[in-house]
Amino acid sequence: MFFKKKENESINANLTNICALLIHAARIDEHFSEKEERIIKQTMLKIGLKNDDIDKVFNNAKKIESNSNQILTFTKEVKNMNEENKIRIVKALWNIIYSNKEADIYETSLMRRLGGLLYIDSKVMGDIKEKIKNENL
Repeated sequence: MFFKKKENESINANLTNICALLIHAARIDEHFSEKEERIIKQTMLKIGLKNDDIDKVFNNAKKIESNSNQILTFTKEVKNMNEENKIRIVKALWNIIYSNKEADIYETSLMRRLGGLLYIDSKVMGDIKEKIKNENL
């Protein structure tokens, strides 16, 4: 029982950091909307967070993101994911950015940095960006 609890705490800590990255993207334009919150929570459920834990992880991630001045801790968790989940996260990030129909220079700069940090090919990043942009227009 002890090891199972410890394992769940570790998984939730990893998911909290991923959630903090998504929150960071939502807050970078200084407008954090309910739509962005929904996108984040839906993404977290898709990558394995249990519905019972969503609010706890989300609130912890908000605190962690508020107290952080760098994204490396958050990106480390995404970097260790399989390619399918990495792409899910990138799609969610672009959905968050284009949820208000436009991307500002801070948001696009963040995504350029994340592409490099997550080792995602620039063509793949560009294709995802264009697809999400067109869906949100």
